[in-house]
Amino acid sequence: MKKVILVSLLVAYAVTLSAQDSTRHVRRGWTFGVLPSVAYDADLGLQYGALTNIYYFGDGSTYPEYLHSFYAEAAYTTKHFGIFRTSYDSKHLIPGHRLSVDLTYLPDQMCDFYGFNGYGAKYVAAYSDPDDAAYITRAFYKYRRDLFRFSADIQGEIRKPWFWNAGIGVLHFGVGPVDIDRLNSYTQKEENKLPDTTTLFDHYVSYGYIGAGEASGGTHPYLHGGVTYDTRDRLQNPTRGIHADAFLTYYAGLGNMSGYNNLKLNANWRQYVTLLPNRLIFAYRLGTQLTLAGNSPFYLNTYLNQLYMQRVVYEGLGGANSVRGIMRNRILAPGVAFANLELRLQLLSFKVGKNMFYVGLNPFLDAGMVVQRYDPVVDDPIANPYVTEIFYYLRIYRPHPSGGCGLKVAMNDNFVLSVDWATAFDKNDNGKFSNLYIKMGYMF
Repeated sequence: MKKVILVSLLVAYAVTLSAQDSTRHVRRGWTFGVLPSVAYDADLGLQYGALTNIYYFGDGSTYPEYLHSFYAEAAYTTKHFGIFRTSYDSKHLIPGHRLSVDLTYLPDQMCDFYGFNGYGAKYVAAYSDPDDAAYITRAFYKYRRDLFRFSADIQGEIRKPWFWNAGIGVLHFGVGPVDIDRLNSYTQKEENKLPDTTTLFDHYVSYGYIGAGEASGGTHPYLHGGVTYDTRDRLQNPTRGIHADAFLTYYAGLGNMSGYNNLKLNANWRQYVTLLPNRLIFAYRLGTQLTLAGNSPFYLNTYLNQLYMQRVVYEGLGGANSVRGIMRNRILAPGVAFANLELRLQLLSFKVGKNMFYVGLNPFLDAGMVVQRYDPVVDDPIANPYVTEIFYYLRIYRPHPSGGCGLKVAMNDNFVLSVDWATAFDKNDNGKFSNLYIKMGYMF
């Protein structure tokens, strides 16, 4: 709890500095500051690091819209997940178009892996619980996944509220078993060290469910294009309107991944409805990612494609950014769909100096499901009890539901400190009842 309080205070302090500085007067020229990069995620642990956002406003005539934005962040979490990101964003470098460039490295020594097809893969919490007699290792549902990402995306107007989007990029995944020796080097206590034993990822590789070509990762250049429909009244915390997009992404495979070319379709619909003016908003998001053609390696199916990068992490289904309360990457399949429903209630609003604050509650329901499955990976489930049981195949296409409630502290509507609590409705989706996520902003 002390860590949670510290995170909240630090993030609130960073938000206050940023917002107060930007509301004093019209900004001109360059402005920048260094802030702590602090958050908490039930899957990733406590995040600590630093970030900076450098803005150029020119003569100030476009303020509060910037001419150019440069962003940099370096952070790590207590569960061995790293964030090293730089990005650039501007609507003015190419007049009439928005250009976004992203360069990111995300090392993850303990990435979650729960098998294929959601409920088609059995989850046994005891296998990773040191206090249980059935314990195997805390790393049983883990593997190593390092992601290098580069993207360059551009958006132009067709006719308001319609926009076109296009982009190129490359994803490089370094994949393999958990590096037990490296993780054990972080502690001197024998009781905290991991045993060198077989994990679920190892089982999938040895049985051939993860092919030899994809077992160590690969490099995938891509290009994508699509359209966006946007009638939101504002970009941050909208109170009404629709934001929808549909786009195709073609991935090529380099080197030994030449047999893994594929085409994916993404479609997303977000709508915001004011139920009580300045008090209550209903917001919902529906989305899907489908593999239309080709062969997609398993690690590409853990990544949700985007038209342009707005966040650091875009994991597959499960976790803070898609289905809260469900374990990260729990729903892994060639095609998935998801839904998020939220009530955004302002309980209390007040003014401090020139800044407007409000405190709100955010009850929500989330769900994700498999819509395109992997072929059955086991003919005889008794021969490999870690992969699946026939009973679970009958449930593959059943939704994975979760729910919870968030506490929001917002300043000037643009800066929102979010503390979300969530739980999975099925114990096969999470061994923990309580899952906490402390981040900035609403999820969508």
